[in-house]
Parts: sequence; C-alpha cells; structure tokens
Amino acid sequence: MSATSILVMNGPNLSRLGKREPEIYGSLTLDEINRGIAEAFPEVTFEFFQSEYEGALIEKLFEVEERGGCVGVVLNAGALTHYSIALRDAISAVRVPVVEAHLSNVHKREEFRHHSVISAVCVGVIAGFGIESYHLGVRALLGRG
Repeated sequence: MSATSILVMNGPNLSRLGKREPEIYGSLTLDEINRGIAEAFPEVTFEFFQSEYEGALIEKLFEVEERGGCVGVVLNAGALTHYSIALRDAISAVRVPVVEAHLSNVHKREEFRHHSVISAVCVGVIAGFGIESYHLGVRALLGRG
C-alpha cells in the first residue's frame, strides 16, 4: 500500500463527461480520466468519488478526514462551485487540504461561472487545462509535502 493517498472528487454532471459538451469538456469519460490520473501517478493510492448530490460530497469529505491518511483532495465541484455554501463550510471544517480543479477556464465562460464560493477555503485553484487540471492538482498536493 502506498504511503500517499489522495481523493479525487467530482460533483454534479461530471458523470456525463464524454457526452456532455465535448467541445468544452473533452471526449474522455470520467472513468477514463480517473484511469489516466492513476497511471500518471503510480506511487499514489487514489480514491475516486463522484456524486450528483451535495450531501454525498460533504459526507465523503468528513469520512476522509475521520479515516485519516489522506494527503489531500482534488475537487471538481461542478456547478456547486458557484453556490454551495454548505460545501464551502465543509471544506473549511476539515483539516485535509482541498485543491479546486476545473476542466474548462471558468473565467472565459458565462458570468455566473466567474465566482467560486469555495476558492477562499481551498489551498489553490486550477482551471482551464482540461484533464491536466486534475494532474496539476495532484502535483500541487504532492508538492505540499
């Protein structure tokens, strides 16, 4: 078992990757993205989690902290990024560092996507690099060492 464990967590609608607006999000499915992350970092033990439900994401954050051993979370919260005070409060309530990640450059998109309510409680934000955003998030967590 690896000494380094990272949770990669995805929120609403990311289960539709590969089908949903491929011109924005690319043609890879979430499973393919997750496999690519695991292959790129064989020294890391990953847990992958996706839910359409805000409460499930919050519960997973609390579970990861309670279980211990996780060096951080790479979180693509999807639309919850822009309005979920509950998710923001959950991130601020855990000691596990969270990196906010987005496939698209949210600042080049609709105005409502320009503001994140979770950024202020995350250790950093990565956006606009497609699937590489997840890889950069993992690298950022590993670099916190």
